[in-house]
Amino acid sequence: MMMLVTWGLPFFLLVMGVFSFISNRKHLLSMLLSLEYIVLSLFYILFIYLSMMDYENYFSMVFMTFSVCEGVLGLSILVLMIRSYGNDYFQSFSILQC
Repeated sequence: MMMLVTWGLPFFLLVMGVFSFISNRKHLLSMLLSLEYIVLSLFYILFIYLSMMDYENYFSMVFMTFSVCEGVLGLSILVLMIRSYGNDYFQSFSILQC
């Protein structure tokens, strides 16, 4: 029973994050938030795996550093998009426009 709670909850959180990412396609901010939720659930899975196998948790710190860098890049794209287009709707801009 404990194994189901230990591994079932993180994978359920991951599936819910992917579902929210797929369902929120209009706004860039909601997509970035659901991506961060997916990264946090992956971090939780990685932390459980490393703890159960008695490995060092150093790799989880590296993973968290890269996820923070990914979040900062997403926010910078959001700020750039809001400054140039005025909102974060994907329908308001065209990729073919230079």
